[in-house]
Amino acid sequence: MKRILYLHGFNSAPASHKAQTLAAVMRDHGLAQQWHCPALPHRPSQAIAQIEAIIAPFGWQEVTVVGSSLGGFYATWCAEQYQCRAVLIQPAVLPQIGLAAYLGPQQNLYTGAQYELTPTHLEELSALEKTHIDPERYLLLLETGDEVLDYRDALTKYAGARTVVRQGGDHSLQCFAEMIPRVLHFAGMP
Repeated sequence: MKRILYLHGFNSAPASHKAQTLAAVMRDHGLAQQWHCPALPHRPSQAIAQIEAIIAPFGWQEVTVVGSSLGGFYATWCAEQYQCRAVLIQPAVLPQIGLAAYLGPQQNLYTGAQYELTPTHLEELSALEKTHIDPERYLLLLETGDEVLDYRDALTKYAGARTVVRQGGDHSLQCFAEMIPRVLHFAGMP
């Protein structure tokens, strides 16, 4: 059975707009049982352990990981580690560098949970980086107006992947709702 595992971004949660939009479409199409969207811990090593535990009962062969921002970085790790497919939405390419500016107190935008972003977080992210990727595994969704990440970094990292680049927009991928049929098709779902 085909499944989608949605991975949210930094300081985000399953309550995010994109996660909820995709969940609603899957419910409307009778695919709710094939949807997984965990609340990821802030520690990268714990997030990966949770992701692996969710998929272990099903296996990775039928999974498409959909990752937004930092979730896209995690999705890349999953795709290369387990040879599954991944849809990347405005993915963080080198979060261990980009998040260095945010070291210190953090608060999840959806849950209000507070924690400290430390150098250990960045070290754990560095350990998860996949420097070589198979572009055939990916669908890359980008908007050029991303105010958080430079979309060109993703174009370089995932050169050769199926790619949609929209002019304008922002880090939230404003065109996400219209991309959902493409995401489901890529995941092998009706």
